[in-house]
Amino acid sequence: MAGLSYKIEAYLGRKAKFGMDSDSTKEIELRNDGAGDYIFYWADSIEKSKPTDSQLNSADTQATKDYNNFHLKKVRRKAYGSIGDQLDDIYHNGIDAWKVKIKKVKDDNPKS
Repeated sequence: MAGLSYKIEAYLGRKAKFGMDSDSTKEIELRNDGAGDYIFYWADSIEKSKPTDSQLNSADTQATKDYNNFHLKKVRRKAYGSIGDQLDDIYHNGIDAWKVKIKKVKDDNPKS
């Protein structure tokens, strides 16, 4: 299950600018007073009105997919190694061996 920020971005259909009190560029501010995260501030300039709990729950499937894909990218990036390591691998082992390694990373970590 994705967090509130992912649900908000799924609801908006784009990345949002989250911030704190002193951040003048924020669109949204989340808070947690011990009972879970909630929307404390929603800028008037946002193209959609502040979502209801029902609207956020409707965005949960997409939010979970976005959350999983974000973390999958981090796992894949680490498994691929740096660009320098990949180029070194190609130089020493050839492009076909590199392709096999990349395919294995992708197969071991499929997108949802």
